[in-house]
Amino acid sequence: MLDWLALPMVALLAGLLALTPLGCQVLRRGVVFIDLAVAQAATAAVIWIHWVVELESFWWDQLAASAGALGVSLAIAGMTRRWPSQREALIGLLYVATACSAILGASSHPHGKEKLIQLLAADVLWVNTSSVLALVLCAAVITLLRQTRSFEQDTVFYVSFALATSLAVPAMGLFLVFGCLIAPALWIERGHGHWTVCLSAWAVALVGLLLSWLMDTPSGPSIGLTLTLWGMASLFLPQKVHLP
Repeated sequence: MLDWLALPMVALLAGLLALTPLGCQVLRRGVVFIDLAVAQAATAAVIWIHWVVELESFWWDQLAASAGALGVSLAIAGMTRRWPSQREALIGLLYVATACSAILGASSHPHGKEKLIQLLAADVLWVNTSSVLALVLCAAVITLLRQTRSFEQDTVFYVSFALATSLAVPAMGLFLVFGCLIAPALWIERGHGHWTVCLSAWAVALVGLLLSWLMDTPSGPSIGLTLTLWGMASLFLPQKVHLP
């Protein structure tokens, strides 16, 4: 059993290490909808590349996801600078546009609906080695970047966010990616340490993975639900005070 779950376990840890620092930036910047818009853009791009190139390929999916996520992420960066007071509304409209684009693409392809469901709520149990290695590399880069001041810069943040999201969505699905971004960030915002939160989030994700295995339910939604409940639990506990 552990051999079967090894890749999903590594994927979840790498995804959390890559996405948690970005989630903290999202909360700090007040652009919570950015994940939904960027991840949905990656989803739409993958759907449409399958309409153009009718074959299953990790590299085609990844190239399309990266291009879609990067394009929308840079668009959000530009809108945030030009219309800061309307940024959440504009990001929400971008999400609607990319979601509609994904649905239109899915309706135009014989297997589009199955691909759309897979990208929204991927079954982590079936993650492949290439996706896991890409996530591990991404986690290493983000971990190094968060130690530098450049991580606070807009360009570095938006590009890193786009690339991390585009790597995570095909492997984990949009819903689980959002959970990995926001749930740990809520605990860190309450004063808990980065590494403690990441390891705790991994433990919670593994509980969801185990429940999925035992109850024969889709792993992505199962893990996403456990992470969501855990993230919401942070709001009912007292703020952790750091002593000087």
